[in-house]
Amino acid sequence: MAARQILMALAGFSAGTAVAGGIFTLIVGMKIVPRFAQCTRTAHRIRGYENCIVWGGILGNIWNVFGLGLPLGTPGLAIFGLVSGVYVGAWAMALAEIVDAIPIFMRRISLKRGVGLLIAGLAFGRTLGGLLHFYFRW
Repeated sequence: MAARQILMALAGFSAGTAVAGGIFTLIVGMKIVPRFAQCTRTAHRIRGYENCIVWGGILGNIWNVFGLGLPLGTPGLAIFGLVSGVYVGAWAMALAEIVDAIPIFMRRISLKRGVGLLIAGLAFGRTLGGLLHFYFRW
């Protein structure tokens, strides 16, 4: 029984390391951190951004594996949900910007005006989809 648990732990650790390596490679390869730093005019803090990404990944995995909880109640959950949504939305928009998905889409549908409305519509749709997902527990 102990050998099976050790093997499972090794397999889980290996899979987690592979996934984390892929995510970090994506972040570095697509230059997402420098782009965020450029947009926020905080390039002098890029080392801190990188450290936060690494420590966030490590602590998030530990948190998830051991099923830890924070007794922050409903306000804490609301703040965490907001911050998580902003994070995921920023990722989605950064990836869309890097692969030039929005300009290509705009050219294909011949959109000349209303780009701000298009982006706001994307954000609204994503927010509504997330709220419906969590409300109805889909």
